[in-house]
Amino acid sequence: MLQVNHIRQYREKVLERLSAKYFMETALVDAVIEKDDLRKRIQSANDEILSRRNLASKEIGALMSKGLKDDAEARKQEVTDLKSKIDRNEQELARLEVEIREVLQRIPNLPHEQVPAGRTPEDNVVVRQWGDTPVLHVGAVPHWDLIKKYGLVDFETGVKITGSGFPLFKGRGAKLQRALIQYFLDSNTEAGYTEYIPPYMVNEASAYGTGQLPDKEGQMYYMPADNFYMIPTAEVPVTNIYRDEILKESDLPILMTAHSPCFRREAGSFGKDVRGLNRVHQFDKVEIVQLVHPDKSYEVLEQMVEHVERLVQSLGLPYRILRLCAGDMSFSSAMTYDFEIYSAAQERWLEVSSVSNFEAYQTNRMKIRFKDAEGRMRLVHSLNGSSLALPRIMAGLLENFQTPDGILLPAVLHRYVGSDRLV
Repeated sequence: MLQVNHIRQYREKVLERLSAKYFMETALVDAVIEKDDLRKRIQSANDEILSRRNLASKEIGALMSKGLKDDAEARKQEVTDLKSKIDRNEQELARLEVEIREVLQRIPNLPHEQVPAGRTPEDNVVVRQWGDTPVLHVGAVPHWDLIKKYGLVDFETGVKITGSGFPLFKGRGAKLQRALIQYFLDSNTEAGYTEYIPPYMVNEASAYGTGQLPDKEGQMYYMPADNFYMIPTAEVPVTNIYRDEILKESDLPILMTAHSPCFRREAGSFGKDVRGLNRVHQFDKVEIVQLVHPDKSYEVLEQMVEHVERLVQSLGLPYRILRLCAGDMSFSSAMTYDFEIYSAAQERWLEVSSVSNFEAYQTNRMKIRFKDAEGRMRLVHSLNGSSLALPRIMAGLLENFQTPDGILLPAVLHRYVGSDRLV
């Protein structure tokens, strides 16, 4: 979430950037400032009362030693009265802290000045594009027909076991999933990322830390008996590894990667664009996360984009990189790049990765800080990206590499699958 001091100091700029994200509840900005003004006044008054109490407490002993018992008793009563005022003020301060936090939670992150204006995906900007559109053979079909033809994914049994949107991978389909996961993890660790296997459920504090709560609770699977949430992405547990920690400046940057299943309710999703693997409730994804010095986060963002780009390019899939407009970004993001691959069989672009800089929005919630060279306590910046989400990558590989005699594989996967073709 945003920092109160930043909102106070740059109020007009904050309002301007929020308008770029089409955030209309601008009264919340002034509400935060007003509540913080009241908090400061109460804190100042309380500090004065504390000083008076401490002075009166010191005088009691001196008065007793001089035999001035009545004066000492009067000071004791004064101390008691002042303590009552202090207790009331501290309760009011605690209440205001909660109220300020609740208001801040309702204000999205500010889009970076380089984020294009716009409200819908049509307003996103293509940064660059690579690869030629594959020319498929006569009779080529979409991936949902290929997986049935070659027995790669069983959606019907997944429905029987769990429900719609929970695919059952089998045989060569399962092997391709495992090969992609291993290839992505190997590529990430070779680039300097430390691999983790995180818990697949998180508590409320973790979900709050990365911004899933209170914004996206309707999209997560929730277990009320334990107050746990199934993770929608490995970003959530991995970023929380450093929650409530003070780092050394020399610790930065911290590079982390993890594979996990991801669970998303995807409420309200329907239609032709969600057929097959295009949109499911459980899927595998490899994630990269960085915690970096705030002065370097946009340089790191470009490096992470280039890393994901090399991965997609190595698979031989035509892609384009979009810089999302302000209105199409997530609540927590300051800048986001989306990767889309082209599906020749579906004749449409499929999103396979988002790479985002959250600046200090997440780390302010998680209190991930470091001491800089001047000894100042500062918040680190957090970034994350998909490298990569498997369902649509698999869909693109099946569709774009299909031949009349089976499905070929890009060269980088041959050693992981043990063959130059899937089937």
